[in-house]
Amino acid sequence: MKRNLLIRSLSALAAAALSALVGAQTVSSFSNNHLPVSVHLPRGTAGQISPATVAAKARALAAARQGSLSISTQSFPPGSVFVGETLPLWTFNIKGSRDGDHHLGVMVGRDPFRNPGTARAPTFIVPLIFQTHTVAASFDPKTFKFTTAPGDTTVNPTQVDNKCLAAPNNVPLRVFQQSPLFNAPPKPFVFNGVQVGDTQYVDAFQRSNFWNVLGEDADVYHVLLSPVITLQPIVIDVPATAGIALTDPNLFQAAFGFSFCAPMLLVDLNWFDSFLNGTVIRQLEQEGVNPGTFPIYMSYNTAWPVGDVTDLGNCCAAGYHSLTGVPLETQTYGVVDFDTTGFFAPAKNSGSGPGLNTEVAAHEVGEWMNDPYTNNQTAPWGGTGQVSGCQANLEVGDPLTGNDIKAVTMPNGFTYNLQELVFFSWFYGGPSIGTGGLFSNNGTFTTDAGPNCPSNNLTP
Repeated sequence: MKRNLLIRSLSALAAAALSALVGAQTVSSFSNNHLPVSVHLPRGTAGQISPATVAAKARALAAARQGSLSISTQSFPPGSVFVGETLPLWTFNIKGSRDGDHHLGVMVGRDPFRNPGTARAPTFIVPLIFQTHTVAASFDPKTFKFTTAPGDTTVNPTQVDNKCLAAPNNVPLRVFQQSPLFNAPPKPFVFNGVQVGDTQYVDAFQRSNFWNVLGEDADVYHVLLSPVITLQPIVIDVPATAGIALTDPNLFQAAFGFSFCAPMLLVDLNWFDSFLNGTVIRQLEQEGVNPGTFPIYMSYNTAWPVGDVTDLGNCCAAGYHSLTGVPLETQTYGVVDFDTTGFFAPAKNSGSGPGLNTEVAAHEVGEWMNDPYTNNQTAPWGGTGQVSGCQANLEVGDPLTGNDIKAVTMPNGFTYNLQELVFFSWFYGGPSIGTGGLFSNNGTFTTDAGPNCPSNNLTP
């Protein structure tokens, strides 16, 4: 299908439009040219693998001051301004109380400050079937390297798995579809002592995020993944040098004292994202995937080292969100691992459900909704979650990677892990406009991010 080439960069247009609104301004000069990944470490490797180092490798294929909120916003419903298909969007220019500078950004949904209401983002779940041709024969804890041998392994989320799951919840794709990411739970979400409604998890978070400015409009404010359509699975045959299967559940028993539900696949992030952009995403245009939709590429028990897959020190991105497109990048997308192996270290507050399960997806969907084009600017922050250095972007998952809300059991009986997410006010400074006057939806952050990180510690 021929695509109209007049689509302009949404983030550039947002910056230009908002600059006109506020006149001359000081904008943070820090750049964050890296792929926004959710980093999770194998169990037993804390202190031996640096999450910040793994995250920094994933570059793009490409006392706090209190003050009143100073923000300008503008809404862009689908088709209202830009040529071609777009998501429902709103833009902001905020003068942060942490640094006194103006910061620009684009979010999915309707403007909670001036134009609240319901927005829907058409969403595709795209199951990925991975085939690898190398297996790990042994692991050396001194070098953190695997020795390898030839061997074929297939992991398919559409098939029954009675090893890592149990009937009736033994088809990974179906369990993922029935999660709180796409469905309302039996009981309303309560964040920081405030009941925010029975709705999808990230929608509930977003309502909580802007609770104090929504006021009477809180009940009608939604950013929903809807409709949710599941496409036919995509089979990805991974070159022998770009993927490795961990088929021995006791591979790390001697080194780290744990076993896991095998197989676990590790696929080189750089190879995979290049293949996804160059082959898979383009093929799905005929299925209706376009810049006005949000495709979620779902793997099962498959994660992404950044570089050499035989080096555990490169492990692992468990998910990420990004954008692509020719000639301009306007197609957003998310990649998530639905993990049930027990390979990764469990999060604080994680429930009885196996592995991380939807923890990674909650992280990535939340970040996509709050920073769809991956360049929303903030004052520099860091030293928390998966970030040991500094970042200067609106990534609502990264500061609390490893922290979950209370697990949610859905009508299917499966217990889902959902990562705690960080409020808008934490990045730009207090006072908080989120529920309970706090700075994250499970109350872990009681103050904003504080003084700026020094620029020489900024993640490149």
